[in-house]
Amino acid sequence: MDLYLTEPVAPFHTAARITNTFTTKQDVSPSPLPVILAGRLRAGTKLIVRAGGDYSSLTAAVLTLGFWFGTRQGTITGDLALAGAFTAGTTPAAWPWWMEWHGLCTGVGTAGSVLGQGQIQFGSSLTAFNAEAPLPVTQALRTVTIDTTIERAIGVSATWGASSASNQITVSQHTVLILN
Repeated sequence: MDLYLTEPVAPFHTAARITNTFTTKQDVSPSPLPVILAGRLRAGTKLIVRAGGDYSSLTAAVLTLGFWFGTRQGTITGDLALAGAFTAGTTPAAWPWWMEWHGLCTGVGTAGSVLGQGQIQFGSSLTAFNAEAPLPVTQALRTVTIDTTIERAIGVSATWGASSASNQITVSQHTVLILN
Protein backbone atom coordinates (compact mmCIF):
# COMPACT_ATOMS: atom_id res chain seq x y z
CA MET A 1 0.00 0.00 0.00
CA ASP A 2 1.30 3.47 -0.91
CA LEU A 3 1.23 6.32 1.57
CA TYR A 4 0.87 9.87 0.24
CA LEU A 5 1.71 12.80 2.44
CA THR A 6 1.85 16.55 2.56
CA GLU A 7 4.71 17.72 4.74
CA PRO A 8 5.07 21.31 5.93
CA VAL A 9 8.73 22.31 5.88
CA ALA A 10 10.02 23.49 9.28
CA PRO A 11 11.05 25.55 11.12
CA PHE A 12 7.97 27.79 11.29
CA HIS A 13 8.06 31.55 11.78
CA THR A 14 5.83 33.21 14.39
CA ALA A 15 6.10 36.88 13.42
CA ALA A 16 6.07 39.04 10.29
CA ARG A 17 9.24 40.62 8.94
CA ILE A 18 9.30 44.26 7.85
CA THR A 19 12.16 45.43 5.64
CA ASN A 20 12.82 48.97 4.46
CA THR A 21 14.34 50.31 1.26
CA PHE A 22 17.18 48.62 -0.64
CA THR A 23 18.06 48.35 -4.33
CA THR A 24 19.75 44.95 -4.57
CA LYS A 25 17.94 41.62 -4.24
CA GLN A 26 17.79 40.44 -0.65
CA ASP A 27 16.03 37.99 1.62
CA VAL A 28 12.89 39.49 3.19
CA SER A 29 11.54 36.25 4.71
CA PRO A 30 10.38 35.96 8.31
CA SER A 31 12.77 34.02 10.55
CA PRO A 32 13.52 31.20 10.84
CA LEU A 33 13.67 30.11 7.20
CA PRO A 34 12.02 26.83 6.15
CA VAL A 35 14.74 24.30 5.26
CA ILE A 36 14.39 21.28 2.98
CA LEU A 37 16.83 18.68 4.32
CA ALA A 38 19.50 17.07 2.12
CA GLY A 39 18.15 14.16 0.08
CA ARG A 40 14.51 14.95 0.91
CA LEU A 41 13.64 15.85 -2.68
CA ARG A 42 13.37 12.96 -5.11
CA ALA A 43 12.15 12.73 -8.69
CA GLY A 44 8.39 13.29 -8.67
CA THR A 45 8.32 15.26 -5.40
CA LYS A 46 6.07 18.30 -5.60
CA LEU A 47 6.70 21.63 -3.86
CA ILE A 48 4.30 24.42 -3.04
CA VAL A 49 5.71 27.74 -1.85
CA ARG A 50 3.41 30.56 -0.71
CA ALA A 51 4.00 34.02 0.68
CA GLY A 52 2.01 37.16 1.36
CA GLY A 53 2.14 40.47 3.12
CA ASP A 54 1.91 44.14 2.30
CA TYR A 55 3.95 46.92 0.75
CA SER A 56 4.20 50.69 1.04
CA SER A 57 6.07 53.10 -1.24
CA LEU A 58 6.03 56.34 -3.16
CA THR A 59 3.86 56.53 -6.28
CA ALA A 60 5.33 54.57 -9.22
CA ALA A 61 7.99 52.75 -7.16
CA VAL A 62 9.21 49.56 -8.84
CA LEU A 63 9.28 46.31 -6.84
CA THR A 64 10.37 42.79 -7.86
CA LEU A 65 9.48 39.79 -5.68
CA GLY A 66 10.44 36.13 -5.94
CA PHE A 67 11.24 32.87 -4.22
CA TRP A 68 14.88 31.86 -3.70
CA PHE A 69 16.87 28.90 -2.39
CA GLY A 70 20.10 29.02 -0.40
CA THR A 71 21.44 28.62 3.13
CA ARG A 72 19.87 28.74 6.60
CA GLN A 73 21.70 32.02 7.13
CA GLY A 74 19.69 33.69 4.34
CA THR A 75 22.36 33.61 1.64
CA ILE A 76 20.63 33.47 -1.75
CA THR A 77 22.32 30.99 -4.11
CA GLY A 78 19.57 30.77 -6.77
CA ASP A 79 16.02 31.71 -7.69
CA LEU A 80 13.09 29.30 -7.81
CA ALA A 81 11.01 32.01 -9.48
CA LEU A 82 11.17 35.76 -10.02
CA ALA A 83 8.17 37.90 -10.87
CA GLY A 84 8.35 40.69 -13.41
CA ALA A 85 9.05 44.16 -12.06
CA PHE A 86 5.85 45.75 -10.72
CA THR A 87 5.18 49.50 -10.72
CA ALA A 88 3.16 50.62 -7.69
CA GLY A 89 0.08 52.79 -7.92
CA THR A 90 -0.57 56.07 -6.15
CA THR A 91 1.23 56.09 -2.78
CA PRO A 92 0.46 52.56 -1.57
CA ALA A 93 0.22 52.27 2.21
CA ALA A 94 0.16 48.68 3.48
CA TRP A 95 -1.45 47.39 0.27
CA PRO A 96 -1.57 43.56 0.10
CA TRP A 97 0.43 41.24 -2.11
CA TRP A 98 0.64 37.44 -2.41
CA MET A 99 2.39 34.86 -4.56
CA GLU A 100 2.32 31.10 -4.94
CA TRP A 101 4.59 28.74 -6.87
CA HIS A 102 4.15 25.01 -7.61
CA GLY A 103 7.18 22.92 -8.56
CA LEU A 104 7.96 19.37 -9.61
CA CYS A 105 11.35 17.82 -8.88
CA THR A 106 12.38 16.31 -12.23
CA GLY A 107 15.94 15.33 -11.32
CA VAL A 108 18.09 14.82 -8.22
CA GLY A 109 21.77 15.11 -7.35
CA THR A 110 24.23 17.97 -7.52
CA ALA A 111 22.59 19.09 -10.77
CA GLY A 112 19.00 18.31 -9.79
CA SER A 113 16.15 20.17 -11.41
CA VAL A 114 12.78 21.59 -10.52
CA LEU A 115 10.12 22.65 -13.04
CA GLY A 116 7.60 25.13 -11.71
CA GLN A 117 5.32 28.07 -12.20
CA GLY A 118 2.85 30.13 -10.24
CA GLN A 119 1.21 33.49 -9.91
CA ILE A 120 1.57 36.81 -8.09
CA GLN A 121 -0.77 39.69 -7.31
CA PHE A 122 -0.10 43.17 -5.97
CA GLY A 123 -2.77 45.25 -4.29
CA SER A 124 -4.08 48.23 -6.24
CA SER A 125 -5.60 49.53 -2.97
CA LEU A 126 -6.31 48.14 0.49
CA THR A 127 -9.33 46.27 -0.89
CA ALA A 128 -8.50 45.30 -4.50
CA PHE A 129 -5.78 43.55 -6.52
CA ASN A 130 -4.22 44.22 -9.92
CA ALA A 131 -4.45 41.47 -12.52
CA GLU A 132 -2.69 38.24 -11.66
CA ALA A 133 0.73 37.82 -13.30
CA PRO A 134 2.78 34.68 -14.02
CA LEU A 135 5.65 33.63 -11.79
CA PRO A 136 8.29 33.35 -13.30
CA VAL A 137 7.86 35.66 -16.26
CA THR A 138 9.16 33.38 -19.04
CA GLN A 139 8.95 29.71 -19.98
CA ALA A 140 12.76 29.46 -19.99
CA LEU A 141 12.89 30.43 -16.29
CA ARG A 142 10.48 27.66 -15.21
CA THR A 143 13.23 25.01 -15.01
CA VAL A 144 15.75 25.59 -12.22
CA THR A 145 18.94 23.65 -11.44
CA ILE A 146 19.26 22.91 -7.71
CA ASP A 147 21.60 20.69 -5.71
CA THR A 148 19.31 18.27 -3.85
CA THR A 149 22.20 16.59 -1.99
CA ILE A 150 22.51 19.48 0.51
CA GLU A 151 19.95 21.24 2.67
CA ARG A 152 18.21 24.18 1.04
CA ALA A 153 16.48 27.08 2.77
CA ILE A 154 13.57 28.51 0.79
CA GLY A 155 12.88 32.22 1.12
CA VAL A 156 11.21 35.32 -0.28
CA SER A 157 13.30 37.92 -2.12
CA ALA A 158 12.61 41.55 -2.96
CA THR A 159 14.32 44.31 -4.92
CA TRP A 160 13.27 47.97 -5.07
CA GLY A 161 14.02 49.87 -8.30
CA ALA A 162 15.13 53.00 -6.42
CA SER A 163 15.88 53.83 -2.81
CA SER A 164 13.31 55.76 -0.76
CA ALA A 165 12.56 55.91 2.94
CA SER A 166 8.92 55.23 1.96
CA ASN A 167 9.72 51.80 0.49
CA GLN A 168 8.70 48.99 2.82
CA ILE A 169 7.90 45.32 2.28
CA THR A 170 6.27 43.14 4.93
CA VAL A 171 6.18 39.34 4.68
CA SER A 172 3.60 38.09 7.17
CA GLN A 173 3.08 34.60 5.76
CA HIS A 174 5.62 32.22 4.21
CA THR A 175 4.91 28.50 3.77
CA VAL A 176 6.75 25.65 2.05
CA LEU A 177 5.05 22.27 1.50
CA ILE A 178 6.42 19.00 0.12
CA LEU A 179 4.00 16.56 -1.50
CA ASN A 180 4.90 13.05 -2.54
